[in-house]
Amino acid sequence: MQLGCHISVAKGFYKASRRAWELGAGSFQVFTKNPRGLRPKKLNVEDAEKGVEFCREHQLKVVAHTPYITNLSTPKEDLHEVTVRSIKEDLHIAEAYGAVGAVVHCGKHVGEGVKYGTRRMVETLNEILAEYEGKTRLLLENTAGQGTELGLDIKDLVQIREATDYPEKIGFCFDTCHAFAAGSWNGDTFDELIALMEETGYIKDLVAIHFNDSKVPFGSRKDRHEKIGQGEIGAVALSKFLRCSQLEGLPVVLETPVKDESEYEEEISYLHQLKKGQESA
Repeated sequence: MQLGCHISVAKGFYKASRRAWELGAGSFQVFTKNPRGLRPKKLNVEDAEKGVEFCREHQLKVVAHTPYITNLSTPKEDLHEVTVRSIKEDLHIAEAYGAVGAVVHCGKHVGEGVKYGTRRMVETLNEILAEYEGKTRLLLENTAGQGTELGLDIKDLVQIREATDYPEKIGFCFDTCHAFAAGSWNGDTFDELIALMEETGYIKDLVAIHFNDSKVPFGSRKDRHEKIGQGEIGAVALSKFLRCSQLEGLPVVLETPVKDESEYEEEISYLHQLKKGQESA
């Protein structure tokens, strides 16, 4: 299991790679562009190649994340067009970074209903992936269920993937906080969660884990991340992921609230202690 964190790519991918390694990370996540914007980004090919080589030398796994404001299920044609263009670009940037996947948030039906939203999401995914032949997979992330978000349930995510024309180009990113907030798991139901992942086939296409505690209670349907062991989930429950043999080898990325990336060094160290069974460390 490669434990890591989210790193800013503002100073370039190579510097982000070095920063992750300095913090003791075995994996790290970067945004493909401004997370709150959809402006096209010009890729610095030389910087990307340098970063990829650094990651290869230090055995770092990279996860990319697309901007938040795309909507795979939007009924608005202008936002649909921008979403398709943006995520196509994100996939190529992620591939240039050597990322195992590019995480995308599931669609919001914005009042049009789950049936419409799901159909629109499948159509949009097909449009995005039709001409993409790269190695980086698009990773559907489970949601907390805020507003009209789709993709709370593992079964739903598997069905969406299978309904597309390109399931082989799609994988999953599991967020511990989102699933807890959606009411999908807690410390008492971890074994049932893993069993469901295996029964549905979800686990074979699980590419990355977002590892976060939750500021809000179980089933609250709110996306509020907290540092590990300081939230409603707790270190004991979260440590079960770190010691689960079925999840071994996956990049586990912290997205916990920090004022400075340097705080991740201590938190990554704490994850290693939790993995060894030292919950009170």
